[in-house]
Amino acid sequence: MTHTARFRFATPDARALYLSVCQEMGDVGERSSVRVGLADDDTLVLEVTASDIPALRAALNTWLRLITIAVEMRELAVPSGAAP
Repeated sequence: MTHTARFRFATPDARALYLSVCQEMGDVGERSSVRVGLADDDTLVLEVTASDIPALRAALNTWLRLITIAVEMRELAVPSGAAP
């Protein structure tokens, strides 16, 4: 049995976030797989599939943390109200 979690992040910075995290897609464990993509210009999609719940939890912790760090770095690099 496989387990899947999908997240959609609606943000004007979706493309920049995608470019920040997509480089990590090849660095996934044996029990899980990850796909990151753009649904449109404003939506980043994260899909994590794993063979068991502990592997899903571990992969989600990693990928949600990567996206959070990318958001924080984007906010430092392009402060709110500034042009991207």
